[in-house]
Amino acid sequence: MLTGMAALGWLTPRRRSATARSVLAGEASAEAARKSVPEEPEFPVLGDDKAAAFFDLDNTVMQGAALFHFGRGLYKRKFFETRELVRFAWQQAWFRLAGVEDPEHMQEARDSALSIVKGHRVSELQSIGEEIYDEYMADRIWPGTRALAQAHLDAGQKVWLVTAAPVEIAQVIARRLGLTGALGTVAESVDGVYTGKLVGEPLHGPAKAEAVRALALAEGLDLSRCAAYSDSHNDIPMLSLVGHPYAINPDSKLRKHARKLEWRLRDYRTGRKAAKVGIPAAAGVGAVAGGTAAAIALHRRRR
Repeated sequence: MLTGMAALGWLTPRRRSATARSVLAGEASAEAARKSVPEEPEFPVLGDDKAAAFFDLDNTVMQGAALFHFGRGLYKRKFFETRELVRFAWQQAWFRLAGVEDPEHMQEARDSALSIVKGHRVSELQSIGEEIYDEYMADRIWPGTRALAQAHLDAGQKVWLVTAAPVEIAQVIARRLGLTGALGTVAESVDGVYTGKLVGEPLHGPAKAEAVRALALAEGLDLSRCAAYSDSHNDIPMLSLVGHPYAINPDSKLRKHARKLEWRLRDYRTGRKAAKVGIPAAAGVGAVAGGTAAAIALHRRRR
């Protein structure tokens, strides 16, 4: 059977040239497609009790920010006034859309969030958290990331959420997903009632890495055999700790960093969602209070 150029001998020179170009284009396209197929993921090693997986939450496991969805639930339950939600939504939208995280604005955002729960019982927020998960969060879990977490669980490894969200919210989500547990920001409570203060600082950036390091020591884990997953360049310290870092739905800075270091990338967003990462959560809360239009307009001007 004739193949390639030999098979084209019966054609006129003009048709032979055109067909040859088509064959060449087809072969080149097929080769490019073959090369573009991502390698199979490094699935966890079965029975490796020295390994575990650490997953960031917002935009990694779940679309949007857990704190936004939690705020929507609290607003629905009359925990605070519309003006408070507008202020909180604006602060959070500014951080996500403008990329500004200076200490003064971060402190204002923390104070806003803490003032909402001050005086409420921890058990009350935990119970409400279960309801809010069903209302706003359950349908926002990324199936792809969920499958990655399940692969670790199926291999007998522990899987932890690591997030700046309040630990009570993180624990609800971890439990609902069947994960081992969660590391999150701890709000101070006395006799089971929130004081409106934090224990230390939010679990953000380098603090996440320290939390993972401390947990690994307590659990007897070998970090070189562990995996970590995140969407944000803020989590590069955590990702750099482990032997198997993954960039999931990465922001531009993390994508660049991951490519430079040849970390594995996974992106479960498509089209509009990928282009507007971070906006859905802010817009969702803003729709309740009508308070984020200015932030979105600012984002458009910056583009």
